[in-house]
Amino acid sequence: MIRNYFKSAFRNLARNKVYSFINMAGLSLGLACAILIMLYVKDEVSFDRFHKNVNSIYRIERNHKNGSTGFLQGPRFTQNVPGIKSFVRVQGGSEDIKKETGVQEQNGVLHVDPNFFSVLTFPLLSGNPATCLTEPHSIVLSEDAAKKYFGTTDAAGKVLMVKEDTSFVPYKVTAVAKRCPQNSSLQFDVLLPLKVSDADAKDTHNWFNSFLTTFVVLENNVNQQAVEKQMQSFYVKDAKQTFYEMLKNDGGNPDDIPMGAYFLQPYLDMHLNTQLPASNGLTNASSPMYSYLLSGIALFVLLIACINFVNLTIARSVKRSKEIGIRKVIGSDRKQLILQFLGESFFLCTVAFVLAIALVQLLLPLFNELANKALAISYLFDAKLIAGYIALYIITGLFAGFYPALVLSAYNPVQTLYSRFQIAGKNYLQKSLVVLQFTLASFLIIATYIIYAQFNLLTKTNLGYDDNDLVVVNKNGLKPSDVTAFKNELLKNPNIAGVSVKNAGQWGTGTKNSVGTTVYFAGETVDENYLPLLKIPLTAGRNFSTAFPADAAQSVIVNESFVKAAHWKNPVGETLQILGSSNETYHVIGVAKDYHFASLTKKITPQLFNMNGSYGAYYIRIKPNTATSSLKWIQKIYQQFYPMNPYAYVFKNDENRKQYADVEKWKQIISSGAILTIFISCIGLFGLSVLSAEKRIKEIGIRKVLGASVQHIATTLSTDFIKLVIIALLIASPLAYTAVSKWLQNFPYRITISWWLFAFASLLVVSIALFTVSFQAIKAAIANPIKSLRTE
Repeated sequence: MIRNYFKSAFRNLARNKVYSFINMAGLSLGLACAILIMLYVKDEVSFDRFHKNVNSIYRIERNHKNGSTGFLQGPRFTQNVPGIKSFVRVQGGSEDIKKETGVQEQNGVLHVDPNFFSVLTFPLLSGNPATCLTEPHSIVLSEDAAKKYFGTTDAAGKVLMVKEDTSFVPYKVTAVAKRCPQNSSLQFDVLLPLKVSDADAKDTHNWFNSFLTTFVVLENNVNQQAVEKQMQSFYVKDAKQTFYEMLKNDGGNPDDIPMGAYFLQPYLDMHLNTQLPASNGLTNASSPMYSYLLSGIALFVLLIACINFVNLTIARSVKRSKEIGIRKVIGSDRKQLILQFLGESFFLCTVAFVLAIALVQLLLPLFNELANKALAISYLFDAKLIAGYIALYIITGLFAGFYPALVLSAYNPVQTLYSRFQIAGKNYLQKSLVVLQFTLASFLIIATYIIYAQFNLLTKTNLGYDDNDLVVVNKNGLKPSDVTAFKNELLKNPNIAGVSVKNAGQWGTGTKNSVGTTVYFAGETVDENYLPLLKIPLTAGRNFSTAFPADAAQSVIVNESFVKAAHWKNPVGETLQILGSSNETYHVIGVAKDYHFASLTKKITPQLFNMNGSYGAYYIRIKPNTATSSLKWIQKIYQQFYPMNPYAYVFKNDENRKQYADVEKWKQIISSGAILTIFISCIGLFGLSVLSAEKRIKEIGIRKVLGASVQHIATTLSTDFIKLVIIALLIASPLAYTAVSKWLQNFPYRITISWWLFAFASLLVVSIALFTVSFQAIKAAIANPIKSLRTE
């Protein structure tokens, strides 16, 4: 009997190739989407779980939540707080390494304590994990780095020249590590010993530095909250005097500025924690929102695919009514018919599942790029995932086939055999399913359009300065006296429009005022050419100038936000002192117009420019359409002046765009989901249009005989479906408005949600639906009425 069911299912599918293809395409797309998302979610929740005793490892955090500590926290807490067994410090960065072909910058470098491999589980291909980092000039390479520098993983004992200060020093390769798992928050190609001087180890000022990450290992069965309480108690005892001295020097009040509090973050919490950033060697931070969002889209797509199966099966039921009647007449009971139709459902689901696996393999590279992952097809065969696939297969087969089986098995054989059969009722369930489909699809299309509009705002808004044709070349440790000759040499090329210098990275602190408000600001160390080069106008006062020697040491320029925060009415001529500096007084000589020096995901904050400090980057303006020749010239001059440093550049507008990678990821995810849902929804709508045409075939014939035009009939058939789509839009629009409004609250600079955004998205949805329905409506309208009426 089972064999007969499958034979009947196969014949039925072969006889209706178009419907079978649509069903299998919808189900296979839905299943492929679900499998890909299961891979993604599994990878997200598996992060860092490969470490032994990972549940005992914690990151030391402070209430400013920047994920950073200094030299002291690890060793002092371990020595003085019961329950802490050991610690390891990690500082991320890059190093210049000299090869025969020249000097190159090596990224993915971690400076770590010697016990790194005893705390964290990173297997070695060669070398002793207990001793490989004990010598100050030892170096551990990943297998990729070993192949890069030596062409083989057998690199232990070989030597690399690593830059220290102004010279290159030989470092001996003491171990080669396996490639870091892609689901690891710590990624490295090179490990170097973390060097801490005796003076730094004793200096209590280092309690207040933040430039590395510290992990501690707790004893078994130790209460985390109890350890945190003891950490805080020791910190206050050990650092209180130094903290008060620092405040006194900066003119601060201990009653207004707290010392801060320490706490522990579980190692497994780091990857998906959006409040505590991944920094100082930590990478691959994510958000659980992506897993929720992708899982929701996968559920939507699979649900819509199952709805399609139901609609198309019912749409074809008119043609199968005589088959069902004959089966009942010759003795089939309802249970047997239900089993037959469920068998067909599972047969189709099996084929769709095989196609879905093939689709997953085909789409995995594209999905990896979209999700910023490195998932492999081998991950599909994880035991937990296989159990998930089996559950997914059974649920999909039952969900898609159970309702049609109940409906079809209930047909009256007398009515079906005498061609008096009609699908009962007004198909409220099927219409509701179509409304659900298009509600989901419309929601995603509206969201996609608004996210695209917000992304365009972020990437095309006038930043207040000109970032076009602006090349940034990093060079740490520049002094004002070092840059003049380099700038002059660059400017000999007529394609170089201007050159300036700026500090590397970011720095910031606050002002210490005897009277007035303390202003916390972002600091910029620049020269006199910086503001004119970036075309940043001044609203008051003057720019830095070599004609005023005091500018180099005593003058500052502030932005408009600084003036507002300081409550100054006439800022030019005001004086200020800077926290953490000596008691030097700086004079405000100008006010720069506010511009977006950070991304548009942040409000413009107070900013202060000075010339007193070291520089870390050249800003070079080139003439338009001269990039190739200008970059060659810049490289030539750079290597001429700095032969011991690797050359690298970036265009400032590209750097700015990378700030919105997170928004672009949202845009790609939502738009991919919208395309899938609208495509599969239209297949379902096509199935419903077929059902309607078959149900009303004689009505259409009579209308044509009585003189109805093709346009009138097509409009009549299409109207009911467009009504369903409009109902879906009415439901989806307020839901989408609520969701995107909440999302837009994350941006201080955001689009205004106007009615025309919804109107455009609605027009798009209706147009797609109308195109889908019109195909079948016109086909039914132009059919020969004699064929439909000849049995009457």
